[in-house]
Amino acid sequence: MLVTGASSGIGEACARRFAAEGARVVLWARRLERLGALAAELRERHGTEVRTGVVDVRNRAAVNAAVAALAAADAVPDVLLNNAGLAAGFDLFQESDPDDWDRMIDTNIKGLLNVSRAVLPLMIERGRGHIINIGSTAGHLTYPRGNVYAATKSAVRALTEGLNLDAAGTPIRISSVDPGFVETEFSVVRFAGDEQRAKRVYEGFRALSGDDVADVVAYVAALPEHVNILDVVVLPTAQRNSYVTHRQAQ
Repeated sequence: MLVTGASSGIGEACARRFAAEGARVVLWARRLERLGALAAELRERHGTEVRTGVVDVRNRAAVNAAVAALAAADAVPDVLLNNAGLAAGFDLFQESDPDDWDRMIDTNIKGLLNVSRAVLPLMIERGRGHIINIGSTAGHLTYPRGNVYAATKSAVRALTEGLNLDAAGTPIRISSVDPGFVETEFSVVRFAGDEQRAKRVYEGFRALSGDDVADVVAYVAALPEHVNILDVVVLPTAQRNSYVTHRQAQ
């Protein structure tokens, strides 16, 4: 299994879950120290094979080289989890920073394209494989100030459908897991390190954890080969869509 954005949050939780089930995992992220610590933990705890790569999915040449190295080592993944992604900024569109747009578009859309384009032909050649994209409820319903982030996740949803159609006639499965509120570093990144502001996003209700999403990803991946879940939306019970969430008074 290849996990992008594996150094924290949903990616880290999925790496732990699949390693615990005995899978050989390849972990990509930009933070070497975190990757090394996670890999060492998984090897010690589960005795599984763990490969790591400091790979920025926005860099197509780096992605292609890393995938070529996996192919040369006979380590083409059976499951690709396109998890790398982020939100940057929370402004009205007319006040938003174009640099934030670029970060989101380059990571959430182009990163997914780069990795999928490198891996999918190898899966088709081998006659097996499953691509699972981490989308968002924002890809189904845009919320105020969510403008460009929601646009990128709508693109992920469209690409999941497009890859699924283009893989017709092959045994390759294409899926998307679209979470609502998940309490990870997501909001800390969105608010440029403002931890207090990020904490307020999850006040008054119990958000999903990375482990909750990992449970759903594991379910999707473990289904029989003739079963393909195209898209699954997973929400905390308090949340009903992208912007309707019941919060208890503090």
